[in-house]
Amino acid sequence: MTATGLDVIDRTLQTTNIWLDEIMDELGPDRQFAWHVLGAVLRGLRDRLSPELAAHLGAQLPLLVRGTYYDRYQPSKTPEKVRSLDEFLSGIADELSTTRPVGAEDAFRVVCRVLDRHIEGGQAQKVWQALPEDIRRVANPS
Repeated sequence: MTATGLDVIDRTLQTTNIWLDEIMDELGPDRQFAWHVLGAVLRGLRDRLSPELAAHLGAQLPLLVRGTYYDRYQPSKTPEKVRSLDEFLSGIADELSTTRPVGAEDAFRVVCRVLDRHIEGGQAQKVWQALPEDIRRVANPS
Protein backbone atom coordinates (compact mmCIF):
# COMPACT_ATOMS: atom_id res chain seq x y z
CA MET A 1 0.00 0.00 0.00
CA THR A 2 1.31 3.43 -0.88
CA ALA A 3 1.21 6.42 1.44
CA THR A 4 -0.79 8.60 -0.96
CA GLY A 5 -2.37 5.98 -3.17
CA LEU A 6 -0.41 7.26 -6.18
CA ASP A 7 2.94 5.67 -6.96
CA VAL A 8 4.18 8.73 -8.86
CA ILE A 9 3.55 10.99 -5.85
CA ASP A 10 5.11 8.51 -3.43
CA ARG A 11 8.22 8.22 -5.62
CA THR A 12 8.70 11.97 -5.93
CA LEU A 13 8.24 12.42 -2.17
CA GLN A 14 10.79 9.70 -1.49
CA THR A 15 13.32 11.09 -3.96
CA THR A 16 12.82 14.67 -2.79
CA ASN A 17 13.34 13.58 0.82
CA ILE A 18 16.56 11.78 -0.16
CA TRP A 19 17.84 14.99 -1.76
CA LEU A 20 16.80 17.07 1.27
CA ASP A 21 18.46 14.56 3.62
CA GLU A 22 21.71 14.91 1.67
CA ILE A 23 21.53 18.70 1.94
CA MET A 24 20.76 18.45 5.67
CA ASP A 25 23.75 16.11 6.17
CA GLU A 26 25.99 19.00 5.12
CA LEU A 27 24.08 22.12 6.20
CA GLY A 28 22.23 20.99 9.31
CA PRO A 29 19.06 19.16 10.30
CA ASP A 30 16.33 21.51 9.13
CA ARG A 31 14.15 20.20 6.30
CA GLN A 32 12.46 23.56 5.62
CA PHE A 33 15.86 25.23 5.36
CA ALA A 34 17.12 22.46 3.04
CA TRP A 35 14.08 23.01 0.82
CA HIS A 36 14.84 26.75 0.61
CA VAL A 37 18.49 26.06 -0.22
CA LEU A 38 17.56 23.57 -2.93
CA GLY A 39 15.09 25.98 -4.54
CA ALA A 40 17.36 29.03 -4.36
CA VAL A 41 20.29 27.24 -5.96
CA LEU A 42 18.20 25.53 -8.64
CA ARG A 43 16.56 28.83 -9.63
CA GLY A 44 19.97 30.53 -9.71
CA LEU A 45 21.28 27.83 -12.03
CA ARG A 46 18.13 27.83 -14.15
CA ASP A 47 18.33 31.54 -14.81
CA ARG A 48 21.95 31.24 -15.92
CA LEU A 49 21.13 28.52 -18.50
CA SER A 50 19.63 28.69 -21.96
CA PRO A 51 15.91 27.79 -21.92
CA GLU A 52 16.67 24.53 -23.75
CA LEU A 53 19.33 23.42 -21.26
CA ALA A 54 17.16 24.59 -18.35
CA ALA A 55 14.32 22.41 -19.67
CA HIS A 56 16.62 19.39 -19.98
CA LEU A 57 17.75 19.87 -16.39
CA GLY A 58 14.16 20.38 -15.22
CA ALA A 59 13.12 17.11 -16.84
CA GLN A 60 15.65 15.27 -14.66
CA LEU A 61 14.37 16.71 -11.38
CA PRO A 62 11.91 14.91 -9.13
CA LEU A 63 8.38 16.00 -10.01
CA LEU A 64 7.94 17.82 -6.70
CA VAL A 65 11.23 19.71 -7.08
CA ARG A 66 10.23 20.88 -10.56
CA GLY A 67 7.62 23.11 -8.98
CA THR A 68 10.19 25.16 -7.08
CA TYR A 69 12.59 25.03 -10.04
CA TYR A 70 10.06 26.60 -12.42
CA ASP A 71 8.65 29.06 -9.86
CA ARG A 72 8.76 32.59 -11.34
CA TYR A 73 10.59 31.36 -14.45
CA GLN A 74 10.74 33.78 -17.39
CA PRO A 75 12.57 31.98 -20.20
CA SER A 76 12.57 35.08 -22.40
CA LYS A 77 14.88 36.74 -19.84
CA THR A 78 17.42 33.92 -19.78
CA PRO A 79 20.23 33.23 -19.75
CA GLU A 80 21.10 36.07 -17.41
CA LYS A 81 24.40 37.72 -18.17
CA VAL A 82 26.10 37.04 -14.86
CA ARG A 83 29.59 38.42 -15.06
CA SER A 84 31.22 36.91 -11.99
CA LEU A 85 30.95 34.25 -9.32
CA ASP A 86 30.17 36.95 -6.75
CA GLU A 87 27.28 38.27 -8.84
CA PHE A 88 25.91 34.74 -9.31
CA LEU A 89 26.18 33.91 -5.60
CA SER A 90 24.58 37.26 -4.73
CA GLY A 91 21.34 36.13 -6.38
CA ILE A 92 21.34 32.93 -4.33
CA ALA A 93 22.18 34.85 -1.16
CA ASP A 94 19.27 37.23 -1.79
CA GLU A 95 16.87 34.28 -1.97
CA LEU A 96 18.31 32.82 1.22
CA SER A 97 18.26 36.10 3.15
CA THR A 98 15.08 35.13 5.00
CA THR A 99 16.50 31.81 6.23
CA ARG A 100 19.07 31.08 8.87
CA PRO A 101 22.56 32.21 7.87
CA VAL A 102 24.34 30.12 5.26
CA GLY A 103 27.06 31.00 2.81
CA ALA A 104 25.70 31.12 -0.73
CA GLU A 105 28.83 29.39 -2.00
CA ASP A 106 28.37 26.56 0.53
CA ALA A 107 24.71 26.21 -0.46
CA PHE A 108 25.67 26.16 -4.14
CA ARG A 109 28.36 23.50 -3.63
CA VAL A 110 26.07 21.24 -1.61
CA VAL A 111 23.21 21.34 -4.13
CA CYS A 112 25.65 20.79 -7.01
CA ARG A 113 26.93 17.64 -5.28
CA VAL A 114 23.34 16.41 -4.93
CA LEU A 115 22.74 17.06 -8.62
CA ASP A 116 25.97 15.28 -9.54
CA ARG A 117 24.85 12.20 -7.61
CA HIS A 118 21.29 12.06 -8.92
CA ILE A 119 21.08 13.58 -12.40
CA GLU A 120 21.57 10.98 -15.13
CA GLY A 121 22.98 10.90 -18.60
CA GLY A 122 25.73 13.46 -18.13
CA GLN A 123 23.15 16.25 -17.74
CA ALA A 124 24.94 17.75 -14.73
CA GLN A 125 28.17 17.96 -16.74
CA LYS A 126 26.32 19.74 -19.56
CA VAL A 127 25.04 22.25 -17.03
CA TRP A 128 28.50 22.81 -15.53
CA GLN A 129 30.00 23.30 -19.00
CA ALA A 130 27.44 26.03 -19.75
CA LEU A 131 28.59 28.06 -16.75
CA PRO A 132 31.40 30.62 -16.75
CA GLU A 133 34.72 29.19 -15.57
CA ASP A 134 34.71 30.73 -12.07
CA ILE A 135 31.17 29.45 -11.36
CA ARG A 136 32.02 26.06 -12.88
CA ARG A 137 35.00 25.66 -10.53
CA VAL A 138 32.66 25.93 -7.54
CA ALA A 139 29.94 23.74 -9.06
CA ASN A 140 32.28 20.96 -10.15
CA PRO A 141 35.73 21.35 -8.59
CA SER A 142 37.04 18.03 -9.96
